[in-house]
Amino acid sequence: MAFAIGKRVGSAVVRNRLRRQLRTCLRSAANRLPPGAYLVGAGPDAVHLSYEDLRMTLLRALDAVTTLAERSRPSAPGSELSERGPA
Repeated sequence: MAFAIGKRVGSAVVRNRLRRQLRTCLRSAANRLPPGAYLVGAGPDAVHLSYEDLRMTLLRALDAVTTLAERSRPSAPGSELSERGPA
């Protein structure tokens, strides 16, 4: 897991606080994520969110990513036959 938090967000203290909050949010959601590398970006508006709002926004984004990944995953060979039922 990597974080991209630019200098436009604020001073190093502000960016590190936001990074720590995001890391804490992700620990609670780690079991819901498929294996892989993730890059989490945060813009200047993220600093003004409460912890709960930040957590909910991050969880919604992660749900969208996992849903998209599941849709784009190729199906196993022969699985299209079992979905249609017997011929």
